[in-house]
Amino acid sequence: MRARLAILLFLAATLAGALVFAQSRRAPGQSARGNVPVWETDKEFPKDTFTFARIRYKSWTQRQSMRWDTDYPDSDLNLSYRLQQMTAMRVDPQGKLIELTDPDLYNYPFIFMSGVGGLEFDSEDVKALRAYLLRGGFLLVDDFWGPEEWNNFYREIKKVLPDHEPVELGVEHEIFRMLFPLKEKPQMPNIYMATRNKGSGITWERPDAKTPHYKAIFDKKGRMMALIMHNTDTGDGWEEEATDPWYFKEFSEKKAFPLGINILLYIMTH
Repeated sequence: MRARLAILLFLAATLAGALVFAQSRRAPGQSARGNVPVWETDKEFPKDTFTFARIRYKSWTQRQSMRWDTDYPDSDLNLSYRLQQMTAMRVDPQGKLIELTDPDLYNYPFIFMSGVGGLEFDSEDVKALRAYLLRGGFLLVDDFWGPEEWNNFYREIKKVLPDHEPVELGVEHEIFRMLFPLKEKPQMPNIYMATRNKGSGITWERPDAKTPHYKAIFDKKGRMMALIMHNTDTGDGWEEEATDPWYFKEFSEKKAFPLGINILLYIMTH
């Protein structure tokens, strides 16, 4: 695909030199998109774009931080904008919200799930997600904390892939250094916890979730089917880039956007 080849043609600028704090992404009275720019896609290849596809899933709780719409839509829009701005990828400016059982799922090689601590798959979800992953799709999971939420997610993902076990990635893994070399596995708190603990060195949201985990699930040929980011809130680093200059500099610029770009570069080239 043209988009897969184009991802290799990253611009030479670094994030530090190219990202600018977005001071007013959403003003009173603006649309749900705020003032995130809308750009043109290639009219000759309208479907030859990367699309940030978010899964609308079921959960047993209505708590906001444990639902499919955690950090939505700002995280999706902002990462899509930064990909378009920082790389030579052709990116869909709208993104996609989709359910696992939608027949259109196979048009999106990348899917994202956030706030999965209360996730609950039914039998049709299990069947659809298993087929999607085993046939070449990739799932990125973010923003759930502590052992209780991990146990819930693990139980549900094992329904999908009972013969595959999540494997902890070391910081030396290629995914942490595809374009932007990260010296540690990043942990990003939500903006409230970050500002509350500013200057303390605390980047976790809960005392039982101090260590960030990046666990991958591979198929039998060694292809990464899923990356599970536990005890970190990467999506808030994308979502809240326009809220506070300090948070933007410490978490969006240094961690969230470099990691997101690294992940997408990795999955589109492996």
